Amino acid sequence: MGNQGFRVYTRVRRPSKELVDQFIGIAVAAIADNMGRITCMDSGITNFNKVKMVGTAITVKAPLGDNLMFHKAMDLALPGDIIVVDGEGCMNHSLCGEIMMRYAMKKGIIGFIVDGCVRDMDTIQGIQFGVYARGLQPKGPYKNGPGEINVPISVGGQVVRPGDILCCDLDGIVVVRPEDAAELLDKARNQIKSEEEKLDKISKDGLKKPWIDKALEEGKCEIIDGFSC
Repeated sequence: MGNQGFRVYTRVRRPSKELVDQFIGIAVAAIADNMGRITCMDSGITNFNKVKMVGTAITVKAPLGDNLMFHKAMDLALPGDIIVVDGEGCMNHSLCGEIMMRYAMKKGIIGFIVDGCVRDMDTIQGIQFGVYARGLQPKGPYKNGPGEINVPISVGGQVVRPGDILCCDLDGIVVVRPEDAAELLDKARNQIKSEEEKLDKISKDGLKKPWIDKALEEGKCEIIDGFSC
């Protein structure tokens, strides 16, 4: 008999490090633009120390204000992993702070994404460890459980599966399925190249954008040479 709601899956289908590392340095926006613009976590999940990161998801589903499973996930995580916590958006308790971050750094974990609160902001701003969360709260957590590890979770409006690739920069976070990663890399790189060409054209030719008037004409927009009132 299973114990739904209080269980730990120890195995994760991680993509290769070589594949994950290819996303380093690619803007989240360029990746998201090639995924229908519907795969980013909402803007409530923000960066707290300007640390960018790319890594593999270890997922935690935690009850309100409780971090027992968060601690267990750190024990299971491997170097290059990012621990992602569905804390149900709880703003009344922090789910982690300096001690957990230092432990994670020692293990080679590269960051935390918490749909909930963190604490110890002075420390967060001085470490090279990605911290993305919904808010700050000095009041600490409980450690009773239940919860689950390495199951699909919802964080910032996105489903995150264990083993998903997470790309995080100062704009936000995009979730990449490993099976889509290779194709997305090509598309994102092509977009970046196209944008660089546009920026170069702006610097040389000014601000000509004929596509705007073309779009207005195709939409039969009424252009009135006068005042509205």
